[in-house]
Amino acid sequence: MTISPLKVPYLRAQRNFPNEDLKTLSVEMDRSYIDIADKVNTRTIGIFPANFSVVTGEKWYIEGSTQSQQTLRQIYPIDGEGPYPHGIDFAEFGGFTRIYGTFTDGTYWYPLPFVSVVNVTNQVNIYIDSTYIQVTEGAGSPTITSGFVILEWLALF
Repeated sequence: MTISPLKVPYLRAQRNFPNEDLKTLSVEMDRSYIDIADKVNTRTIGIFPANFSVVTGEKWYIEGSTQSQQTLRQIYPIDGEGPYPHGIDFAEFGGFTRIYGTFTDGTYWYPLPFVSVVNVTNQVNIYIDSTYIQVTEGAGSPTITSGFVILEWLALF
């Protein structure tokens, strides 16, 4: 399947509805609703919940598949180094599309993962296993006092 790079979720600002023929008006109203629904459903959904996963609105076209796959998103609050259970069922999982986040040491904010250009031991690592989000601090890294990990993954349903 080829996706046109020019197809964007743009909705025209004006539409002329016929006012003389109800059948023509009905057809144009149906087209209008389909256009609105299509454009709304094509945009990325900006909801980041901590207690459950939500659809991101993205469509992924994996090579060899004729259908799009959707991604799910969930945030996980963190307050230091250690494992955090993610609760993702890997039986309905097609792979992570994004693993990212931020944290603070109480003074500065840092990206996750954090990489220091000064010292290799100043880094904060993040990886996911089948049960946990694993966050590890290097020997000289900033101490995590609070932050968020955001996971996005392909859903197989």
